[in-house]
Amino acid sequence: MQNTQSDAGVRADYGIDAPGVVRNLFVIGGICLAIAVTVWLRLWSGVLVSPKVGGVEIRFPLGSAASWASLSLLAMGIWMLWGSLIGKVRGREKLLDQISWNGNEDVLDVGCGRGLMLIGAAKRLTSGGLATGVDIWQSEDLSGNRPEATLENARREGVEDRVEVKTADMRKLPFANDSFHVVLSSVAIHNIYTAQGRGEAISEIARVLRPGGQALIDDIRHGREYAAAFAKNGCEVSSTGSRLGSLVLTLVTFGSLRPVTLLARKKAAPRPRSR
Repeated sequence: MQNTQSDAGVRADYGIDAPGVVRNLFVIGGICLAIAVTVWLRLWSGVLVSPKVGGVEIRFPLGSAASWASLSLLAMGIWMLWGSLIGKVRGREKLLDQISWNGNEDVLDVGCGRGLMLIGAAKRLTSGGLATGVDIWQSEDLSGNRPEATLENARREGVEDRVEVKTADMRKLPFANDSFHVVLSSVAIHNIYTAQGRGEAISEIARVLRPGGQALIDDIRHGREYAAAFAKNGCEVSSTGSRLGSLVLTLVTFGSLRPVTLLARKKAAPRPRSR
């Protein structure tokens, strides 16, 4: 299920996540590395000295700080780049394996980007169904993020007949109630900066999900918030991500990232009592 190679031998291109962040990590990490190298080569002491104030001067040892900063920043940049180019394709299949597939589902990918989860789902629709992706196509969240790129990836992966994309805000989805058997969203909802807006997105996901349908949310923060919103909208929720992996990444990033994977199932409507 991990093959991203088309019949023509052209690989699908799912872009680089948060390209501005990756660029900044490499730029700042490179500057810190340059400072550290000048200290290692004894071209500079690596110490900044403040002007004396009241006969007291303050010394700032930048050399050792620059060494640690360069290692941390460059390692994070490499990890993010690896994740974008290799890791997320592998991770996609593990995530999609959590869904109970029949092969004929109608699927919605919220914040589909260049189609990573969308196309992975479409590959599993072996006996009908349709995978629909919605996005507002912000390039700061994903390099080259545009609907044409998504459709081209679908063509390269051989599922163009099972994929369609729409431009839509996840806080106001253009679909009727109970439209989809499966709703997916990967590293997208956190891009809404207000708790109210994120709650609206979860409410919309629950609204368009069919009774008994499944929603799979994988994101880098706000897990408790999402779970509470699903519960409020008539869904049973379980956390399926690695707690240890989440804890390690939370500690390494000083709380900036708090990865979460949630699987929600919409409760079936109660049957009317017979008289």
